[in-house]
Amino acid sequence: MGVLALLWGSTFLWIELALRALSPLQVTVARCLLGAGTLLVLCLVTRRRLPRGRAVWGHVFVAAFWCNALPFALFSLGQRTVGSGLAGVLNATTPLWSLLLGLALGTERGLRPVRAGGLLLGFTGVVVIFAPWQGTGQVGWGALAIVAAAASYAVGFAYMGRHLVGRGHATLSLSSAQLLAATVLTGLSLPLDGRPPAPIAPAGLIAVVILGIFATGITFHLTYRIIAAEGATNAATVGYLLPVVSLVLGFVVLDEPFSPRAAAGMVVVLVGVGMTRRRNPGEPVPPTPPVGVSAEGRTGSGARPEPARDGPR
Repeated sequence: MGVLALLWGSTFLWIELALRALSPLQVTVARCLLGAGTLLVLCLVTRRRLPRGRAVWGHVFVAAFWCNALPFALFSLGQRTVGSGLAGVLNATTPLWSLLLGLALGTERGLRPVRAGGLLLGFTGVVVIFAPWQGTGQVGWGALAIVAAAASYAVGFAYMGRHLVGRGHATLSLSSAQLLAATVLTGLSLPLDGRPPAPIAPAGLIAVVILGIFATGITFHLTYRIIAAEGATNAATVGYLLPVVSLVLGFVVLDEPFSPRAAAGMVVVLVGVGMTRRRNPGEPVPPTPPVGVSAEGRTGSGARPEPARDGPR
């Protein structure tokens, strides 16, 4: 969880640097391509096969749109006018969207007063960060694009949890296939970019490589593992740690101002989403897989699961 937060939280820093050399769409395609290549190499090394079957790949492409292609593009567009630190704070609304989606789909139990208060408090924190009363441009298309990307992540997590994990496929195979599908989806829109080819500055090239390999490929695989082991809503809780990482990196590396208001909003958001995850003393904890069956090996159709070779949990 900590490694995922560090890698995912640094995404906004690398996007900020990559946008100095590439267009938003070019950054999106490059990170999907490099992330998919990284995971395909790991599949080759660990002798994992990609999923087979038209139905599985149909689900993979739908998940790739909501969890990769759409949010990646929205983040790249949004960060043309929003700093990396604020982008990380806005991305922390993903757990709130995940909770709302779970309530709508019936996968979450009744909304208790503590969780309802946390939901309202979390949105209050987002309003504090936006500061619409100042009229300084914090509420603009860039900020709204990042909030939409956070909501898209929640939709993607829920879809992956319902249709892909626990079906007898290793998480490494699923994450590789999904980033491969995302590369296809984003690559088809590349001719619409309209930006002529230009030489890439070394700093921008390094940022794109790090963004693709570590902040996309490795990060996405770790996300898949947590969804498989703990569920979509619990996986979204990593968003609690992202604002701290992104704000600190934006302040230290990019010399972005550390606004007291943004910091206060971050605290309010974290407290709110923490309240939404609070359990009653007698509330049962979700069951864990039986011994010998990994989270990615669960199946609801009676199929024999693959042996777990993704490493220790």
